[in-house]
Parts: sequence; structure tokens; C-alpha cells
Amino acid sequence: MPFIAIALAALAMGFEQLVQWRYGPMGLIAFVALTVGIKARNTVISGIGAVILVMLFAQSG
Repeated sequence: MPFIAIALAALAMGFEQLVQWRYGPMGLIAFVALTVGIKARNTVISGIGAVILVMLFAQSG
């Protein structure tokens, strides 16, 4: 179980760094909003984060 938690944390940190490198500060803000919203079970905050990330992904493609 601890190995899975460490692996998931490393994967999340890697994804966060990728988002920040690729999409800048707005990508980081969106990722943090999505993460905080999911952890707090707040659909408004997680929805805002998800919408911003989708807009950033669509803009780059």
C-alpha cells in the first residue's frame, strides 16, 4: 500500500510540473483548483479548475 501511495504522489507531482511547464501559471492555478476541489468535495471549485484546464488544452491544440 505505501508503494502505491508513493507512486501516485510521484505521478501527480510529475503531471503538475508538466502542466506548469507547458501552460504556465494559469495551468498551475487550474490544476491546484481542480485538486483542491476534488479533495474538499467541492464541485464548484473542481469544475472551475477542470474548465480552465480544458480551455488551455483546447487552445494549444
